[in-house]
Amino acid sequence: MPARPPQLCLSIPWPLLVSLFVVWGPVATSCVADETSATAAVISSPEHWNFENHIIPVLTRYGCNTSGCHGKAEGQNGFKLSVFGFDPEADYQAIVQEGFGRRVFPGVPENSLLLLKAAGQLPHGGGVRLDPARPEYARLKNWIASGMPFGSPSDPQVRHIEVQPAEGLLRFNQQQPLRVTAFWSNGLREDVTALATWQTNSESLAQVDEHGVVVAGQTPGTVAVMASYLGHVDLFEGLIPQPESLTPAERQQLQQAVASSNPIDRLVAARLQQLNLPAADRCNDAVFHRRVFLDLIGTLPTAAESRQFLADTRPDRRELLVDSLLQRSEFNDYWALKWADLLRVNRRTLGRKAARAYHEWIRSCFEHNLPLDQFASRLITASGPLSDNPAGWFYKASANPHELTNTISQVFLGIRLECARCHHHPWDRWGQTDYHGLEAFVAQAGFKPIPGGESLTASGTARTTHPRTGREIFAHALEQPVPAEQPAGDRRQLLAIWLTSPANPWFAQNLANRTWAHFLGTGLVEPVDDLRLTNPPSNPELLQTLASRLTSSGFDFRRFVREIVLSETYQRSTTPAPAAAADTRNYSRFPLKQLDAEVLLDAVSSVTGVPEQFSGMPAGSRAIQLWDSHLTHPFLTLFGRPVRETACECERVTDPSVGQVLHVQNSPEIDARLRHANGRLAALVDTLPDNIQLTHELYLTCFGRLPDESEQTAALQHLATASSRREAVEDLMWSMLNSIEFLFNH
Repeated sequence: MPARPPQLCLSIPWPLLVSLFVVWGPVATSCVADETSATAAVISSPEHWNFENHIIPVLTRYGCNTSGCHGKAEGQNGFKLSVFGFDPEADYQAIVQEGFGRRVFPGVPENSLLLLKAAGQLPHGGGVRLDPARPEYARLKNWIASGMPFGSPSDPQVRHIEVQPAEGLLRFNQQQPLRVTAFWSNGLREDVTALATWQTNSESLAQVDEHGVVVAGQTPGTVAVMASYLGHVDLFEGLIPQPESLTPAERQQLQQAVASSNPIDRLVAARLQQLNLPAADRCNDAVFHRRVFLDLIGTLPTAAESRQFLADTRPDRRELLVDSLLQRSEFNDYWALKWADLLRVNRRTLGRKAARAYHEWIRSCFEHNLPLDQFASRLITASGPLSDNPAGWFYKASANPHELTNTISQVFLGIRLECARCHHHPWDRWGQTDYHGLEAFVAQAGFKPIPGGESLTASGTARTTHPRTGREIFAHALEQPVPAEQPAGDRRQLLAIWLTSPANPWFAQNLANRTWAHFLGTGLVEPVDDLRLTNPPSNPELLQTLASRLTSSGFDFRRFVREIVLSETYQRSTTPAPAAAADTRNYSRFPLKQLDAEVLLDAVSSVTGVPEQFSGMPAGSRAIQLWDSHLTHPFLTLFGRPVRETACECERVTDPSVGQVLHVQNSPEIDARLRHANGRLAALVDTLPDNIQLTHELYLTCFGRLPDESEQTAALQHLATASSRREAVEDLMWSMLNSIEFLFNH
């Protein structure tokens, strides 16, 4: 904290002050003398002004220091504030001392440029931000009139805030006003509702206005409304049930699930009961068979595999199917692809040879079912020659310790910590000390040349300093005390121990949430890499249970996956019960999920019988085996393959586009596959003269099921009336490739 700044800005020449007064003239305002909170009288009285306590909240509340206004990197019209007020000293200087001191006028405070522009009495690009009748205007005016004091380090500070009520049950369209109380270090409490900033984690479920009034929507679910004040956050959690009651049959179904021995089904059903949401029926065998093939191994089942499963009458056939898929090599290929996205296996960054070695190491970990905690630990602590330790390429995939810190935090903790590098995280507890304390663990890592390549080392006394104060920050984990000195030796060893420890509240929850999101379409926390206090899970008990199950299994990924896909929750139909048609977050049904770009390309190759040729890859290679995210391929690019420039799940585009629709409808490449002389259709036309058998084979090949009566009738009619049987078959399959049933997992 700097020395107490002067009470008056003396940098403006007296003639300039006179001329400014003449130009501006007196501005009639009504002054609100005192703060309304009696409990905060000592804090708010003019004798105890504190710039951070009293002025920063006003600037934040009215958006002055956001990235869209004066808080952006270059400021706005020569006036720059720190984002969300994270640097009060710099903000004070910008307001009081920069610009020749013209922003404040203590002699006639209502003529201060700061107030004139905010109140719209002079042209202001941000429009009218502050009504002169508001108490916040009076606060700024009184502070200027008091000589713009900065305050003292001994002044009270906010310890925490509380939102009241903390939780509640909301009917559709119901309003719920919230109140925020700040608890100060001197024991006082202050109602800061008017100066808090608000945000909801789901606009579709509920909205919140600038006064903290929550308005429920017309979609059932759980919503979190966040309040922030002076870097502290708290939230209100609302439960919005369906107005209609469950039918006796629906209620009985959920009661049976609540009594289930499967903890997943029990906790999902309990939440559905709270929300009056009925569950969908169980999917049939054909749907389940195709679903687990795509979700577990990223591969479409063949017609023979589908026919065999549909003929299986064993009661445990689904369990046996899952067990067999977990042992297939495609499981390793597919999950290596998924993790290569997160761990940034990027040929442009690493080089061709290194990227391939890095990818092969990831795949070998899944092949040997390496527990996920050991997988993370080996990445974090990798050292030695990279030719012998390809996990070390993890440190090359990021350009600097900052990127590496962001990747570790986002991938293994599910925490977006990057904001805290420059300022206090606006919606979480993390500050710059937390960020750079984590960075200090990996700051030692570096590379040195050796014969035949490079070696990864982690030694020396690399320093990590606070960017604002310049003080050294010693390595410490999140929510852990800052040590008195830098830990000796390779600090990454300590990071790996803490990261994978059961005492770490984020590691297991993050991995459980990511895995759940893959199979159920939506994470319990969304986005999946944004675990924070103010973004709670839609079902906290379920997330905690999943994390506990993963931990108790020894982080056995296959065992954890098996438990999820054999739950009744995963085996539900995509057809919702009518009363739950709007539900997208509570797992009352299975979602439609667009296939990953690589999975879809392999599926097209599989059903047409014409494999894709990839440059630099052996003949017969599938798209899910690709290690090069920059291999030129228009189809993969169009359908959302990530380029692996960041560790964010959002790089993979999963929303359908017009371009994708047009491509599947009109692609010359797909047409060529269908017409290929050595393709599947040519063989089917030649070997299956019976149109009924041919139709069955087409449906099993594309959809993993037999056609229903209306589908078979339509297909047979088309085949019988077409001038060319071969072209008719091509038409049928192309129409199937354009269907939602083919393009999506369901």
